[in-house]
Amino acid sequence: MNIEKKCEEIIRQAIRLRVSDIHMKPQEKTACLMFRMDHYLYDQEEVSLEIYERIVSHLKFQASMDIGETRKPQNGALTLMIDSKQINLRLSTLPTFYHESLVIRILPQDSHHPLKYLSLFPNSTTKLLSLMKYSHGLILFTGPTGSGKSTTLYSLLEETKSMLQRNIITLEDPVERKSKHVLQVQVNEKAGITYTTGLKAILRHDPDIIMVGEIRDEETAKIAIRASLTGHLVLSTLHTRDAKGAVYRLLEFGVTQQELEQTLIAISAQRLVELKCPFCQQECSTFCRKYRSHRLASVHELLYGRELVKVMKECNGENVVLGYPTLKEVIKKGIALGFIQNSEYERWVYDGTEQ
Repeated sequence: MNIEKKCEEIIRQAIRLRVSDIHMKPQEKTACLMFRMDHYLYDQEEVSLEIYERIVSHLKFQASMDIGETRKPQNGALTLMIDSKQINLRLSTLPTFYHESLVIRILPQDSHHPLKYLSLFPNSTTKLLSLMKYSHGLILFTGPTGSGKSTTLYSLLEETKSMLQRNIITLEDPVERKSKHVLQVQVNEKAGITYTTGLKAILRHDPDIIMVGEIRDEETAKIAIRASLTGHLVLSTLHTRDAKGAVYRLLEFGVTQQELEQTLIAISAQRLVELKCPFCQQECSTFCRKYRSHRLASVHELLYGRELVKVMKECNGENVVLGYPTLKEVIKKGIALGFIQNSEYERWVYDGTEQ
């Protein structure tokens, strides 16, 4: 069997089905190939362990990973031309009881999503765009992995570039989508470009807007705050359950209340919900999903203005009544209007205490 052709065939099939991730899981005698489409994992095919090992070795070699090292987790990236389209792949290996497991994240490069199609409710998009008109400050996007934070960020940056003609620089680990209109810097710790040194260098490069891939520790939090205090609009992501949680997280990172009051403009907590199928109105089959151009939409819990001030007061121990629409309410509204299934509520916000 030609392993190179086999790898291309698997990736081509995944792209045609518009899959986000390819999972390759080794078992005792065979290996299972699975495709993640939207939030679901579908079994695709089983291959022998011999073929599986050759597939993994070939992809690791292409991604400049160490083929001989199978006992440590590794990360890599490669670019392929499939059906005349440039496709970026991010690879991750993990040693398991039997053999190495491999997950491939597919990042299509031509998929600039127009902002108007991203959100379930257009007023969220309008508010996010109006926040981009600020000349300095900090805007945070929160949510779990796979909630569409990066897609929203890139779409906002593309719209802002064409609308306001600003110099935009991003600092990412790794660069997920290449953009013609934005200067993109990739974190490379071997070359000495960490989030800290990268941000310091970017500040001397006359940016208007800085996008930091993720605030992940005290150091990146403080540099993002410093950048927003020195007259730059800073956009970044943070892993918290809701918008309010981001304020508490930054305080944990050692950012002072005064710095937050001076810099924080808005926080958007985001989830990706599956739209109700117009054809079957039920759980879709894989093929049904393939023919739908819009299968997912984002819902936002936006915290800004007076409500953000109230949350700051709450952090100080004051009793306040918050009045902004939470994710729970936004998803309930989507269900009531018939856009999404009840199962999306259970997936994202059900806490087990409600009857």
